[in-house]
Amino acid sequence: MDVEATLKKIKENAKIIDEFILSNIDDMHKELYEASIHYIKGGGKRIRPYLAVTAYRVFKDDVEKVIPFAASLEVLHTFTLIHDDIMDNDEIRRGVPTVHVVWGVPMAILAGDYLFAKVFDLISNADADPKVIVRAIREISRTMIELCDGQAYDMSFEKLKEVPVEEYYKMIYKKTGSLIKTSARFGGIVAEAEEKYIDYLGEFGEKIGIAFQIIDDVIGLVGEEEKTGKPKGSDLREGKKTLPILYALSKLEGEEKEFLMSLLDPNREKTQDEILKGIELIEKTGAIEYAKNLARKIYDEAITAVKKLPESKAKDELIELAYVIVERNF
Repeated sequence: MDVEATLKKIKENAKIIDEFILSNIDDMHKELYEASIHYIKGGGKRIRPYLAVTAYRVFKDDVEKVIPFAASLEVLHTFTLIHDDIMDNDEIRRGVPTVHVVWGVPMAILAGDYLFAKVFDLISNADADPKVIVRAIREISRTMIELCDGQAYDMSFEKLKEVPVEEYYKMIYKKTGSLIKTSARFGGIVAEAEEKYIDYLGEFGEKIGIAFQIIDDVIGLVGEEEKTGKPKGSDLREGKKTLPILYALSKLEGEEKEFLMSLLDPNREKTQDEILKGIELIEKTGAIEYAKNLARKIYDEAITAVKKLPESKAKDELIELAYVIVERNF
């Protein structure tokens, strides 16, 4: 796999998507405008629109048709980030201050609401068959419902001492997998591909979405700040019950388990030394390797689904994308 070549393609597509989004942001109140484009201007991989465009190219070459739909996915994702940061009290996103930190909570909520409305504006004004537009709106609406449900599960975990692994998987599918699944399906829907191919794309997207979140959980524990924009162990500091942490809790006993559980109290002040000790305990149980191996297993399932698509260069690029997501170290 040529990871650098794939990252270059993702970057080139991100430039096109960003330019399209920024050219379609309305002339409005200065602070609302700046708050709405803050994360878009801050950069990012734009995995979701890249997935939609590449999936479309499996069937058709006129990619300008799919750009509004692909851009709508990134706008929706940006909306969720703004509101998630408010709910989680996060102060840093992609290495820059979060929207609510810069402009305040009321303006951040308004910026999120504006972007949510913009999702449907971009789709409804796309140059596509009305049936395609209606179906895309239905898909994105259903996805938003699942995203909200996933966020509710995630928030409820903070109040629980023990979180069943089944509930964790349900949460990461809804909160992360569902939008990536829809991103892949969008490519097939806009290309008006056969229904079986749209379903294969959806299965592929769902699997890599779940693998993406598992790897993200690993990065949230052991990722370096210069690469992630967040301090090492940020998920542990915030009391998030992610897969590596749940696995570690199932293996630890006595004082070690009690200490790790104490770090999951979001209201407790924790020193960086305590966070590092917690990470050391988690690594000792093999939780990091367990999570990585599980992500690779799910990656294999995603590849099985995508291989059912017609042969094309774009199909190969989807496989390369899945590899980059699972083996990434962004």
